[in-house]
Order: sequence, then structure tokens, then C-alpha cells
Amino acid sequence: MIDEGYTKYAVRWSDRETLARPEIAELERWRRPLFEAGLVGHYPEQGIGYGNISVRTGCREFLVSGTQTGHLPRTGPAHYALVVAYDIDGNTVTCRGAVQASSEALTHAALYELDAAIGAVVHVHDPALWRRLLDGSPATREDVAYGTPEMARELGRLYRETPFAHQRLAAMAGHESGIVAIGATLREAAERVLAARHALADRPEEKTA
Repeated sequence: MIDEGYTKYAVRWSDRETLARPEIAELERWRRPLFEAGLVGHYPEQGIGYGNISVRTGCREFLVSGTQTGHLPRTGPAHYALVVAYDIDGNTVTCRGAVQASSEALTHAALYELDAAIGAVVHVHDPALWRRLLDGSPATREDVAYGTPEMARELGRLYRETPFAHQRLAAMAGHESGIVAIGATLREAAERVLAARHALADRPEEKTA
């Protein structure tokens, strides 16, 4: 069952006007190859989007894809939200912009909390790569749902207890096809996912296993 696109945190959404931030051009630059690879997109049967991307803009502030923008081949200032505050334990997110922050915004916040050196987060969907990562790579527990305080705590466990801090790529076992990548920059995070996808494409026996 696809568990995607539904906001599970309480949102405080204000200043609902299009953002004018220079980082948005960089977000679109790296979202585009992810979209073209099918790592960000849309499930037409369910009418919901998947995948999101963010960049840190302050100590506890980041720009993130807006909810239900996965179907768009191109994005601009009207398709991103600025998260200006969050409470992981309280399950709340405060954002600004013409669109509400992604349903994964709390997960992005949790990843930024892990290390000040993390400057960007990419969340994508790919069934074949997801299955490959579940086989020996860092992965969250199957009973942990996306976009929840439990997922935030689980990512912290991965960072402390598994190679996730060094590999910077992990599967979300309880979120079908879900994968997260982190990096100091958007380029680093996006290229990490794209490189893993390319490596899998060179091993067709694993794609069809």
C-alpha cells in the first residue's frame, strides 16, 4: 500500500505568498534530474505525488518542496515553502509560502537536527533501489511511518548506530520505495541518489530479483 502525500503533522501556514529566495533556482536545478529519472513524480492511480527536496537556509530553517508538487516537470518560487519553525516531539511545522510544506517536512527537519554539516536532504521513491538498500544498507524499522516524530527519532538512531552518517543514503523500510539522502550541498545529496540508481541499472539481475 502506498503511504504518501498525506500530512501527519500539525501545520501552521502563514504569509501565503510566493517566495523570492535565491536558493530556489538551485533546488530546481537538482530536482529536475531526479524528476527525469522518475525518482520524484506522481502516482496517477492514487492522484498523489512522491519525492521532495530541501536545502538548509538557517539554523532551524529550510526551504522544501511544497506538498503535492511531485507531478510537476518544472518548479519555481510558487512551489516551495520556507519552514521557519518546527517541534518534532510536538509534531508541528510552521511554514511560509504560496504552497504548504511537503508532508515529509518533519523528516527533513529531523535530518537537519542530526548534524550542522547537513545542508540538503533529498527524499525519493524507487522500488528497485529501495529493495537493494534494504539488503544490507542502513534502513529504518518497518513499523515506523513517514512524516512522524517516530521517524525523526528513528533517523537519529540510524545516524548514531549504523553507517548512515558516512554512506548518507538510507531506505525507509516502513515507507514503500522511500529513500533518503543527505549531503553538505544539494549537489552532493542528489548525486548520491543518482549514482546509486545508475549503479543499480548496471546490475539488471538485481533490478528484476
